[in-house]
Amino acid sequence: MKTIIEKIWNSHVVEEREGFPDILAIDLQLVHEVTSPQAFQVLKERNLRVFAPHRTLATVDHNVPTKREGLLIQNPISRHQIETLRENCRTFDIPLLDMGSGYQGIVHVIGPELGFTHPGMTIVCGDSHTSTHGAFGALAFGIGTSEVAQVLATGCILQKKPKTMRVHFKGDLPIGVTAKDIILALIRKIGVNGATGHVIEYTGEPLKTLSMDERMTICNMSIECGARAGLMAPDEITFAYIRDRIGAPKGPKWGRALAFWKTLSTDQGATYDQEIVLSLEGMAPMVTWGINPEQTIAINEPVPNPLAFSDEMQDLAAKAIAYAKLTPGNPIEGLPIDYVFIGSCTNARLSDLRAAANVMKGRKVAPGVKVLIVPGSETIHRLAIEEGLAAIFIEAGAEYRAPGCSMCLAMNEDRVPPGKRCASTSNRNFIGRQGPESITHLMSPIMAAAAAITGKITDIRNIL
Repeated sequence: MKTIIEKIWNSHVVEEREGFPDILAIDLQLVHEVTSPQAFQVLKERNLRVFAPHRTLATVDHNVPTKREGLLIQNPISRHQIETLRENCRTFDIPLLDMGSGYQGIVHVIGPELGFTHPGMTIVCGDSHTSTHGAFGALAFGIGTSEVAQVLATGCILQKKPKTMRVHFKGDLPIGVTAKDIILALIRKIGVNGATGHVIEYTGEPLKTLSMDERMTICNMSIECGARAGLMAPDEITFAYIRDRIGAPKGPKWGRALAFWKTLSTDQGATYDQEIVLSLEGMAPMVTWGINPEQTIAINEPVPNPLAFSDEMQDLAAKAIAYAKLTPGNPIEGLPIDYVFIGSCTNARLSDLRAAANVMKGRKVAPGVKVLIVPGSETIHRLAIEEGLAAIFIEAGAEYRAPGCSMCLAMNEDRVPPGKRCASTSNRNFIGRQGPESITHLMSPIMAAAAAITGKITDIRNIL
């Protein structure tokens, strides 16, 4: 009796020796401009080729300007990184989804969107949020630059077999509560180190009602509670999503793939190294107050007192409250904000934009608030225009940008200025993550949209 995690792992072990990491075969490697230059340089220095170019897919996302003048890149550092990736993809015959191709986007958005993410796969990328692809029943995890080179050259990676964790969700999803709130609530419950060394399998009846976009949001932030990866068993919703996409199996291959995918579930009676149960009953929209995703409260809860935490956590809580310029005991609801960012590999899919547009339709952005709406891919960018979503955002007073990682991290022109407060749909609220001395509050797209029109952190339930 095996878990789905063990089934995928065991089927990809090329060689296993006691006392050494396993040699694990990799089915798909995703590449972007930030963590790949040194890896390609290693291949050049050792006169090595890419083992399987057809199992490698590249795009540009972290450095791309979202306020574009054609396809020009003004920032010299960003331009150099992107031009280097272009050169390396030409040299090693790797397909590149570049700006203007119609398919460029955030690396963890385009893989599923184009149908290249399949159940049962092993997927790696030099990016910690590779766990996103686990929503399809894939074992997907981030790797370091030296490991990027290792996989490029061999199609394999050295990995120690992880422990397994089951996170079981119970209850119905209350109004105003989304997948983003679920994963923030889990991180709050178990902490940023709660799943260290484990791969999480998410289970429970509530998952069956979630779209693939919502499932990707949950798996995306698995890394934020320390997990190596997070995944869910594939089902009919998964199969329907993949069908007919560019990278989906075609003809007779579809039937064979489907038959295999349906075997990918945990056997009854299989055991995990750890199990967690999270009830969704009575859950409220969540928002972060501090400097890591564990520091989360419900919208109707006050800012915590550092003395309420364990001795070893009190200093961190006090530091977080000071950095975020908060007062213990005060409500988080009603806190004025300066910026709103709706985007990132966590929440920049079409359904996220639809949800935000539904809140902002017919309303105006609050005076003094700057709002950036950044789609996750060129496809989403185009579809949102065709559906009229972009027009809603622009009419409300938001900026509708070209796709990229944007304000998720301070690696491009989109930054939150020092001391300014941002309501963000991204995945990390670390110190300086969105810009030096910036303050970030993570929340769902509908919560961020509510903040945009009210100018403060707002309980979306009062609007819905």
